Amino acid sequence: MIEDEAFAVDVFARACSSRETLQDVTGRWGTLALVALHEGPYRFSALRRRVEGVSERMLSQTLQALERDGLVNREVLEAIPPKVEYSLTDLGTEVASKLQALIDVVEARMADVTAARARYDAR
Repeated sequence: MIEDEAFAVDVFARACSSRETLQDVTGRWGTLALVALHEGPYRFSALRRRVEGVSERMLSQTLQALERDGLVNREVLEAIPPKVEYSLTDLGTEVASKLQALIDVVEARMADVTAARARYDAR
């Protein structure tokens, strides 16, 4: 049965559950959180500082979705007060490395993007 289910996965199909995971991963905060965690484990407040502009609520929701998808580990550290640390699972590491490659291309080609925007806006 599991093999049959694997063949049924098609992100282009409207009802495919992979769409939800793709949305969690490729949403602005999901991508940034995953790539930041690719650098190493972060406590919540440090991750929020790393991902500038994200609200506490949005980061919390994003991390919960990524944890549910099996991409992020949440570990409660024994301390007073309790502290929480986030890290990537093996799957999260694989996904984050692909996202990092995408970010690298976008950052390297921003001059081309800026020129294309200028041409478009001039029309």
